[in-house]
Amino acid sequence: MREKGKTNWVLTIVLILGTFTVFFPLYMAIIIAFKQPSEMTNDVAGALAFPATWSLDNFRQAMEVTDFWHSLGNSLLITITTIVLAIIIHSLAGYVIGRGMAGKKSFRFIYLYIVSGMFVPFSILMMPLVKQTAQMGLGNRFGVILLYLVFYMPMNVLLYTGYMKNIPMALEEAASIDGVSTWKTFWKIIFPMMKPMHATVAILTALGTWNDVMTPLVIMSGTGQNTLPLAQLNFQTQFGTNYNLAFASYILALIPILVFYIICQKQILNGVANGAVKG
Repeated sequence: MREKGKTNWVLTIVLILGTFTVFFPLYMAIIIAFKQPSEMTNDVAGALAFPATWSLDNFRQAMEVTDFWHSLGNSLLITITTIVLAIIIHSLAGYVIGRGMAGKKSFRFIYLYIVSGMFVPFSILMMPLVKQTAQMGLGNRFGVILLYLVFYMPMNVLLYTGYMKNIPMALEEAASIDGVSTWKTFWKIIFPMMKPMHATVAILTALGTWNDVMTPLVIMSGTGQNTLPLAQLNFQTQFGTNYNLAFASYILALIPILVFYIICQKQILNGVANGAVKG
């Protein structure tokens, strides 16, 4: 009984520390977003204090500086398109590889080859990609979407392939006996059963694409098509950073992805639990 009580106390302390670690930066971001530059002080008490007046002026100015609606539209277009294509293409790849690994060693090699892409840093690929996309006329939003599909393929294939181990082969064998083609079997039976993993892949892909600065910066530079993270670089100059407007913009950019996560969170937990199977 003593050991159980001690364990509960330890877990409680860890949860309190974890909660503080998450909510303190969020609290600071919110109060800085509502403060005026004159209220920014170096002392701890002043930094933690509430703003003198709660005004939305910083948010309005941040939206003007970032051309918010145009930048938001580009971010939504890139993110949503990437998510939809990733779910379709990567689930197909995960299905083929997951089932093929059971009978042929070549599929095991293909699986390891694709997954090994997770260990290649973007900094090594950056300069060749900039040159290749420019030569191929892909220095635009379509090029960024295409690169995201390649970048997130290793992780997504890993998840989908692992999740396939939770779907019994008997379902496909029964469909085959009934004369259903492999293509129809995937779309009518397997794809709907992957719903928890679709949610997991969607949120992981969304977080990566929504918050990414480097890929749009190097690929779409000079096109005038800014994403939200790219437009937020306007707050940083050689003379300093306007933290009040910057944090107001960060909170505006946080809202869509936070809502999306809240909607998908239950499916995400199921997908992570069931998909974390050794491939």
